[in-house]
Amino acid sequence: MDFGFTLKPDHTIERTVALTRQAEAAGFTYGWLFDSHVLWREPYVLLTLMAQATQRMRLGTCVTNPATREPSVTASTLAVLDEVSGGRMDLGIGRGDSARRVLGKPPTTMATLEEAIRVIRDLVEGRTVTYEGTELVLPWTGKWKLPVWVAGYGPMALAMTGRVADGLILQLADPDLIRWFVGQLREAAAAAGRDPASLKVQAAAPAHVGPREVGRERTRWFPALVSNHVMDLVDKYPREQLPAALTGYVQDRTGYDYLHHAEVGSSNAGFVGDEVTDRFCVLGTADDHVRKLRELAAAGVDQFNFYLMNGDEEEQVEIYGREIIPALASVAAAR
Repeated sequence: MDFGFTLKPDHTIERTVALTRQAEAAGFTYGWLFDSHVLWREPYVLLTLMAQATQRMRLGTCVTNPATREPSVTASTLAVLDEVSGGRMDLGIGRGDSARRVLGKPPTTMATLEEAIRVIRDLVEGRTVTYEGTELVLPWTGKWKLPVWVAGYGPMALAMTGRVADGLILQLADPDLIRWFVGQLREAAAAAGRDPASLKVQAAAPAHVGPREVGRERTRWFPALVSNHVMDLVDKYPREQLPAALTGYVQDRTGYDYLHHAEVGSSNAGFVGDEVTDRFCVLGTADDHVRKLRELAAAGVDQFNFYLMNGDEEEQVEIYGREIIPALASVAAAR
C-alpha cells in the first residue's frame, strides 16, 4: 500500500516544507494540497517549495477544479512543476467544492471536467489539442506522463473516471462503501474497453493515532465535509441508486459554513455521530490503524491519503513512519 498525506494550506510556509520533508523520510510517497485559493494559501507556490524539498515524493492537488483554474493555465503550471520536480507531478481534480462555493458559484459540470482532463493531460504530455475552437500546444514540455486522479462518488463521476482517468479519489475510509464504489469503477473501466485493474484507488480521510474519543473529536469535521458532496448526489440521483450507508447520515444536516471548512471543532459537524466518524476516518491505536488499512486494501485501495489536519501533525507522521507504514509495506490492493 502507498501512503500519501494532504495538507490544508493554512500552516506557515516553513512548517509546510518541514512536514513534507518529515513525511518523505517517514515513508510517505505522495504529498497533496487542498486547492481552495480564497480560504487558504495558493497551493502551486507551496507545491514548488515541496518539490524542491523532496527527492522521491510525488506531489499534486487534492483537488483542483477546471472552473477556478482554467485548464491551459493548470497544464502550464503542472508542466513547469514537472521540470522542477523531475516529473513527479500528479493531477487530482474534481468538479469544485469550497473553491467554487466561496465565490458564490456551484461546482462545474461533469462534461466540463472530462474535457479539462483531456486538455490538461494532452498539453502537459506535449500533444496538440483543440480547446474552445483554438489549437493549443506547449512546445517546451512533453517529457513526462501526468497521472490523473478524479475525486467523486456519483454514477456519472465513476463512469467518467473509468473512461479517462488513472485513479479515483474517494473521500472516506469505510471499507464497505469503498468496495461498492470500486465495483462501479471497475465496471465502468471494462465498459470503456480498459483494463479495470489498471486504475488506482485512493482512500482520502483523516486519521488519528491515540484514544478513540480524542480522535473522534479531532476528525468529526470530515463527515461534515463529505456531506456537501452527498447532498449534491441526493439532489441529482434517486436515493436507491446510492448506498444508504453514504446518504443516511445527512438527514439531520442543517447547513454548512465554508468559512470553517475542514476545521477541527467546527459547528459544521454538530450533526455527525460517533458511528459515522468511526466509519469514515481511521482512529484508535496503531494496531487499529493497521487492521483497518488492511481492510481498505482488501476493498481495493492502493493508496491511503492521510488528511493531516487534525493537530499533532508531526507526532502523527512520526507514528505512521515508525509503526504503520512498515506494517503495510507488503500489502497490495485487491483486484
